[in-house]
Amino acid sequence: MDQKDIKDLMRAFDKSGLSKLKLKDGEFEILFQKGGVSEQISIATPTITKELATETILPVQDSVATTPAISNEKGDFIKSPMVGTFYQAPSPGAAPFVNIGDSIKKGSTVAIIEAMKIMNEIEAEFDCKILEILVSDGEPIEFDQPLFRVEKL
Repeated sequence: MDQKDIKDLMRAFDKSGLSKLKLKDGEFEILFQKGGVSEQISIATPTITKELATETILPVQDSVATTPAISNEKGDFIKSPMVGTFYQAPSPGAAPFVNIGDSIKKGSTVAIIEAMKIMNEIEAEFDCKILEILVSDGEPIEFDQPLFRVEKL
């Protein structure tokens, strides 16, 4: 993993809803963690380059995410917890996880977001009925972007 990949991963983690992320590949290990007043990202590897050594611990800036305005629509929303690519089905050609009009239970998978070549299942945080699907399959999405307009049950 080179310095550019690490910086891209840091940006994606910063924009995600995750509070902690640890990746390990052979001897290379990286830990990202949010929380507290002085937030830091720790990078540890036995084969660290001199150029990267000066960036071993970096502060994470709290970012204020802006949500696209939804004009006069009523209901609740299932929003993206991260930046990535939205997929409605588990694989190409498969049936979508949910359709308009479906009633779903808390914890049910509603979509997949691909981020950094990792497929992340997005689950409903409450029982609800799908009123509208707000993004297209394969569309790039932002953190906190509304994905589904729903009605809580």
